[in-house]
Parts: sequence; C-alpha cells; structure tokens
Amino acid sequence: MRAKRGSAYPVQSLLLAAFLVTGWAPSGQSQGGAPDKAQAEDAAGYKEFLDRVQGYVQLHKSVESTLPALKPTDLPELIAAHEQALARKIREARPNAQPGDIFTDKSREGFRHAIRDAFQGPHGRHARTTIRQGEPLKEIHLHVNQVYPKGIPFTTVPPTLLLKLPKLPNEVVYRIVDRDLLLLDIKASLVVDLIPEVIK
Repeated sequence: MRAKRGSAYPVQSLLLAAFLVTGWAPSGQSQGGAPDKAQAEDAAGYKEFLDRVQGYVQLHKSVESTLPALKPTDLPELIAAHEQALARKIREARPNAQPGDIFTDKSREGFRHAIRDAFQGPHGRHARTTIRQGEPLKEIHLHVNQVYPKGIPFTTVPPTLLLKLPKLPNEVVYRIVDRDLLLLDIKASLVVDLIPEVIK
C-alpha cells in the first residue's frame, strides 16, 4: 500500500509491522531516521513475499498431515520415501506453480537491492568468496515445483546477505545455485520458487 502524499505515517507503520513480524529492518535510513521511498517499497514487497510464504507453509502442513508420520529412524530409505511422498503431494497440490508465485514482482526489487548491497558493500569481497567455495557447479537450470537434484551441492548463502533478507519459517530456506536465488522446502527438497540470474 502506498502512503498518501504528504503523510509518512502509513509507511512508518508498515515498516514497523514488517520488523515486528519478521525480525527484518531496513539496512539504512535517510537523514533524520525517516524511511525513504525505496525502503518503503522494499518493505511492502517483503510483506507481500512473507504473506505468500505463509500461504505455502500452510499448504505444506496440510499436505504433510495426510501422510503417515515419519517416526525417528536412521534408515535413509525410509527418510527418502517420506520426502518423495511429501514432494509428490505438494506438487499435485500446486500443479500450476510458476516463478513469481512467492517471489512476487514487488518483492523481487527488495531482494535485488539486498543482494546488490551484500555483494557491493564493505563486506562484498567476503560474500563473493563465500559463494565461490567448493567445487564449481556445472550448468544447471532449476524449475519451480522441481525436486532438487540429488548430488548437486548448494552454495552457502553469505551471512551478510541473510541478515538483509526477511526471516523465514522453519519449513523453507534460501539457497543460491549458480546465479539463482532459491526458496527451498527442506523436508520435501522441493524448489518452491526462484529468482533467476539475480546474483551478479
């Protein structure tokens, strides 16, 4: 929601709500402590993103409740079978899932700003070193609603970037693969959404 011209109160309220709900706060403020227009738009985008995330988490929990509970076990085949069943049912529950369902157009700008700040700011060199650790990935093209391929490692998300992004519920995490930012369902090992080519 955009604030009416001449009044900053709705914008400040929105930013405060985003901070209280997610633990996220803008990384910088304009002189005098008032949020500028770009920060307000990023906060609105992040709120929209988190609303979509919560909707997905509710779907995840609803689907998982229809499966037999996975009892504590060290048998990898049982864990894998539960993961595969959960992924299959989630895919069936959102057959038309596509990029932008969770990372909305409005929220993508906020993620681009955060990524730019993390990689071009004072800690940018360390952040780039972090994502280049490990063996180079072969070219890989992931898709929404795809099970993450076995044997393909994740790139560590730099802590300096994580601090700039909205905090996620336990069911999903951020991951970087090549130049894409992923939202990944941990239990189902499923690509929930992604922003392609966002890591410059």
